[in-house]
Amino acid sequence: MTALPRCLLIVTAEVDAAVEADWNTWYDNVHLPDALACPGVLRGMRYVTDGVVSRTDRGAGSRTPRRIYTTVYELSGPEAVATPEFTAMRGWAQFAPHVRSETRVIEAVMKGDA
Repeated sequence: MTALPRCLLIVTAEVDAAVEADWNTWYDNVHLPDALACPGVLRGMRYVTDGVVSRTDRGAGSRTPRRIYTTVYELSGPEAVATPEFTAMRGWAQFAPHVRSETRVIEAVMKGDA
């Protein structure tokens, strides 16, 4: 069995429909390859949620139709997002005014293999 990654970078983004096709082309052909070329970025995969998203906040639930893009990167460690190469490629370029996003670096809490 393959060991689970110890450090992840998870990026979620919602993109204005008017630029979504161009943004996807840029992301697939420029942004993702640039990210994967950075030291300490081991792998990455994009996903899309297209449909109803359930959200719970302090016991109150809601269901909203949304399209959310998620990219999960496996990192050698949290220092990977601080390299000059990563810092230079980070961001949404010309699409920044059209993207709502969240970024999280997640490290494993458990020190043993799962």
